[in-house]
Amino acid sequence: MNLRRIALAAALIIALALIGVWLGRMLQPAPHHGGAELHALIHGELDLDPAQDRELTTLERQFAARREALEDRLRRSNALLGDAIAAEHEFGPRVSAAVDDTHDAMGDLQKATLEHVFAMRAVLRPDQQARFDAVVSKSLAAQPQ
Repeated sequence: MNLRRIALAAALIIALALIGVWLGRMLQPAPHHGGAELHALIHGELDLDPAQDRELTTLERQFAARREALEDRLRRSNALLGDAIAAEHEFGPRVSAAVDDTHDAMGDLQKATLEHVFAMRAVLRPDQQARFDAVVSKSLAAQPQ
């Protein structure tokens, strides 16, 4: 193999790796700041009683660990997708399986987040739930920034 072909192959591999990284970043959920808004509402405006505050703090601590594990899984899925793209150079079976795995990881993160939101809601009184629901709905309807 002559030097020109080696350079062309190396450039192609680098380009495909960059495309894989870009695609992985596009599939990664964008940071969403609705959680901060929800946290501020819950702890600043809902007049929680001490028992509610303790229970919500426990739920938040538990979810933080679960979310981190799910986000790690999503990062690993994206890395495998990048590897598959670099290896196959087309939408082949390995890329397809990696896309499915990435979608599963994203879905698991979304489901866990919703379970957490409903667990928090269950701690609130009906008057607090109405304000909570409004912030959740607003957050979901907001356009990504």
